[in-house]
Amino acid sequence: MKQQLLTLTSLGFLAIAPLLGSAPRTPTIEAKQSQLSQSGTGKLQIRANGEDFVRQGFRSKDGWNISFDHLYVTLTEVAAYQSNPPYNPDAGGKIQATQKLIFNELKTVDLAAGDENADPILVREFTEAPAGHYNALSWRMVKATSEPTSGYSLVMKGTATRDSRQIDFAIAIDREYAYTCGEFVGENRKGILSPGGTADLEATFHFDHIFGDGDAPPNDDINTGALGFAPLADLASNGKLNVTLNDLQQRLSTRDYQTLAKTLVSLGHVGEGHCQQSPI
Repeated sequence: MKQQLLTLTSLGFLAIAPLLGSAPRTPTIEAKQSQLSQSGTGKLQIRANGEDFVRQGFRSKDGWNISFDHLYVTLTEVAAYQSNPPYNPDAGGKIQATQKLIFNELKTVDLAAGDENADPILVREFTEAPAGHYNALSWRMVKATSEPTSGYSLVMKGTATRDSRQIDFAIAIDREYAYTCGEFVGENRKGILSPGGTADLEATFHFDHIFGDGDAPPNDDINTGALGFAPLADLASNGKLNVTLNDLQQRLSTRDYQTLAKTLVSLGHVGEGHCQQSPI
């Protein structure tokens, strides 16, 4: 599946490297005895993925062709768990962790970095993770504390075209969100770490929840619940759109703003796997 006015100066980040943030500290490991755990350790990588169409470009539900120059998210409290019983995000509650690895530093990543075949962005590698099945993941998407995205948890910068019209957009979101997720769902299972081996987990961001998917039927859930790009295009002036979430709350219709707010909450997944999602 393909899923406060901000000035041009404050968004001047075209040349920023793909990964930003403070110098990493040694991750901490919280551990308990577990029947799910094996003896020994290995490497566990946590990656962030905006899905292929974020790097390749895509068509919104209302026919706008969107390409991202940068798509910055700032993460913290990124934690991987061995959970027993397995965490069910649809039921809610807390993860019953028998092993927990957590990275508490702020990390800003550009999900649009790299070519169309680039791998998901590495957020953190735990080099001595207890072996076992890491079947839950959580993180917070919070406001960055350094440029180019200081004060914002999510910044989307790119170009949208339809027919002969082109809009250069920069959309900055200052709300913060928490995601608590179960096991990764996709073509391959993730998080199964053997002693001496390497495994990975993935925080997946479904931006088609915001813009919809022009390749899906109009009545598909991905489109009926999405804002699309047309309401944003209507706010552009002279081919440019530079807005914050506060600007959008004032300028969009109430219905469109509520749709946008709902889709922002629902960004976080683990592949196609579900998360408990909430504003902070």
